Amino acid sequence: MFLIIFILGLCVGSFLNVVICRLPKGERISGRSYCPHCKKVIAWYDLMPVFSFILLQGKCRSCHQKISWQYPLVEIATGSLFLLIFNEFSILNSCPASNLFWCGVQNPFPICYFLLIACFLIIIFVVDLKHYIIPDRIIFPAIIITFFYQVFRILNLEFVSDFGFRISDFKTLLNPFLSAILASTFFLAIVLMSRERWMGWGDVKLAFLLGLILGWPNILTALFFGFLLGGIMGMGLLAFGKKSLKSEVPFGPFLVAGTFVALFWGDLLINWYLGFLI
Repeated sequence: MFLIIFILGLCVGSFLNVVICRLPKGERISGRSYCPHCKKVIAWYDLMPVFSFILLQGKCRSCHQKISWQYPLVEIATGSLFLLIFNEFSILNSCPASNLFWCGVQNPFPICYFLLIACFLIIIFVVDLKHYIIPDRIIFPAIIITFFYQVFRILNLEFVSDFGFRISDFKTLLNPFLSAILASTFFLAIVLMSRERWMGWGDVKLAFLLGLILGWPNILTALFFGFLLGGIMGMGLLAFGKKSLKSEVPFGPFLVAGTFVALFWGDLLINWYLGFLI
């Protein structure tokens, strides 16, 4: 089951590379893959995730120009995140081996949602890292999908006819939305105070999405690790002369990395920290 999920992630990662490369250029996502150097259409047997890169020794079969390491790295990252999500949101640990597949898919709603959100976040990570932009065509659909997911999850509707609503449901429903508002307001204040020199409007929208995904207090974990990783990377770039104090450094990738940390290990880290204080 894990092997199937990992291979699925590799294939999805291959498609995400197409989106990452074409979206900033305004190109259509559909259509045959082609070499960015010689523009020749790539044959199907050269599109196998990771394996084609290895077999071709990282070069185009036609023009022999180098293929970016982005392609296998995104594919491997997507496969790995698919594994982590499937392990986190399935009940395989309590499932007998004879009924493994059914246990893995009997509650597909959370798994499918987080697999889809992981794809959005991977696109944001790479596009912002390469082009210093967070595309609205990615961030707004992700916000809409997350909004409906939170409503269905909290109200326990699961696409059936149980539309009962209780006060406790309303309080729980407020958590992710208040987290989204607080996180985006924090970044909005930074944007306004710095006049967009420190951060951009894309970071505000991304913070809203991440607050909606994680809720409270996991959004704090994501922001903490986002700023921590960003600070470490920034100091490293300054130390090696790659950037100056006036250089732009995209913050979206660090927020996305912090989000995955919070998603998989947020509760563990918060409990550890509270236990350490006590």
